[in-house]
Amino acid sequence: MTDETQGTDQANDPQHRPAPAASAQPADAAGTTASTEAVPDWEKRFRAPRIGLPDWAEDAPDRSLFVSNATGTFELYAWDRATGRQRQATDRPNGTTDGTLSPDGEWIWWFSDTDGDEFGVWMRQPFAGGADEPAAPGLAAAYPAGLAIGRDGTAVVGRSTDDEGSTVHVVPPGQPAVEIYRHRESAGVGDLSHDGSLIAIEHTEHGDAMHSAIRVVRADGSTVAELDDTNGGTEELGLSVMGFAPVDGDARLLVGHQRRGRWEPMIWDPVTGVETPLEIDLPGDVGADWYPDGSALLVEHEYHARSELWRYELGAPGRGAGAAAAEGRALTRVETPAGTVSGATARPDGTVEFLWSSAAQPPEVRSTSGKVVLDPPGMKAPGSVPVTDAWVEGPGGRIHALVQKPEGAGPFPTVFDIHGGPTWHDSDAFASSPAAWVDHGFAVVRVNYRGSTGYGRAWTDALKHRVGLIELEDIAAVREWAVESGLADPERLVLAGGSWGGYLTLLGLGMQPEAWAVGLAAVPVADYVTAYNDEMEALKAMDRTLLGGTPEEVPERFEASSPLTYVDAVRAPVYISAGVNDPRCPIQQVENYVQRLEQRGHPHEVYRYDAGHGSLVVEERIKQVRLELDFARRYVGDTAR
Repeated sequence: MTDETQGTDQANDPQHRPAPAASAQPADAAGTTASTEAVPDWEKRFRAPRIGLPDWAEDAPDRSLFVSNATGTFELYAWDRATGRQRQATDRPNGTTDGTLSPDGEWIWWFSDTDGDEFGVWMRQPFAGGADEPAAPGLAAAYPAGLAIGRDGTAVVGRSTDDEGSTVHVVPPGQPAVEIYRHRESAGVGDLSHDGSLIAIEHTEHGDAMHSAIRVVRADGSTVAELDDTNGGTEELGLSVMGFAPVDGDARLLVGHQRRGRWEPMIWDPVTGVETPLEIDLPGDVGADWYPDGSALLVEHEYHARSELWRYELGAPGRGAGAAAAEGRALTRVETPAGTVSGATARPDGTVEFLWSSAAQPPEVRSTSGKVVLDPPGMKAPGSVPVTDAWVEGPGGRIHALVQKPEGAGPFPTVFDIHGGPTWHDSDAFASSPAAWVDHGFAVVRVNYRGSTGYGRAWTDALKHRVGLIELEDIAAVREWAVESGLADPERLVLAGGSWGGYLTLLGLGMQPEAWAVGLAAVPVADYVTAYNDEMEALKAMDRTLLGGTPEEVPERFEASSPLTYVDAVRAPVYISAGVNDPRCPIQQVENYVQRLEQRGHPHEVYRYDAGHGSLVVEERIKQVRLELDFARRYVGDTAR
């Protein structure tokens, strides 16, 4: 239910992939020979090969791993930069995107679930190719909760199940797994120190699943130090593990914190207890990762739905960040185009590779060296129209919305495309689904409602105990602005979204029945109580945090926030798509909602597909978008170009 990947268009934005020359490309690439003249632009954007930022082995940086949809399904690919050779490492009907390399580059670890249900085991295969084998023999299937691999081959595996809660196991090479952590609340592996002696665990033992604490333990599970900004649950401040220093014998841990009302990094040494604040004077949220030699940080800065990169010098070992700042050379801009950097990594030679896009321009993997990192085969994705910003006064403060519109004068039929999460945000990044609506004559409005990230801790944390209701207040304020400004036709407003956005769509159709002409809900929460009972344990913990308890403890809050409560008030035709193996928004609670629509004889359509929380198969995604377009146009028409 609370999912930052959302399974829709974001699932089609892969996380890895490269090629130093045109000859270095995945074999059997889709669309390399077939004519594309008759294919509309909106379909080309999905079919064009997509690539992600390459991951690379720490001790063998020429060995990389990436994700691509070159064959029509998102899968993992191995790439030897020294030879230019690439090969497809995984091949499953519903795709594979979760994988990593061992530090020596000898092994590819990848997560094997069943048809997108996210419940499975880690497998591994040799980088050069070969048979897959269980990577952690003896560990039963579970939901993944972090993975770290040491230089001696020891793995630290985080797991989550309904029966066990959260567990962490140490798996030495050729030896049985040893459990070193267990708790009913959600927890996961953050990182493993460079020498393998320390393990960082993010946990929510205090009962607040939105704000983690950090515990550093030894390989036997004994505690070295604890960092907890929640003060036992009395204060809503979170921490996140950004990574141990990439230097042997260096215990420093890069940590994200919220002490000044936003996410920003600091350095914490769990052995000495010393905390080093960093003088990064940038507005908005700030994340960071280490340069490979540990001398600097690669800073990722997000502000008002755009992002940029900086290099932060840490100074000579032992002098700390303050010395570098005093010399006036701490922060240096890494040049990137205006738009969104959705991933970045510093290479051993000091260059930075990053995955960049804007709403108007498709994703590219770029390098500060000026060289082409990746040139995917086949057709190129057509661009789209740029976004403009709208700032609307709302009941909880100024709301940021991103607007795309077709050529011509409004008012337009308008899609309010609501993002999932809820702890996520829409940005000036390329997305195929909004572009498809614009091609068909619709304006598209995306609202970063309260609950979204990127606008400060108070904005993100505002949802508690009035889940769904607060977001709809913000969406209503932006809807009113869109109509009054002449952008949107009030008789042709479409409410749409996936995951949490699908939940808000169904809730909005019932709570604001006169506002919407059509509703399109993908993998939604439809019946909150049934969803809670059927979903994975980690999401139950999140729901208890958001609503303040279980359905038995706070039944009135679950009722007030459940779309099923308002289903009889829905007036707009409803389209729902759902994955039959979805562990986040399980299928039964969708069926409960659909049954109520059927009992009313209310106009609706339901599309069920054999996958989980979204699809990694390109043709399936195209089919889903086509069904949504056809359903909406049937009721509100369009002005297609």
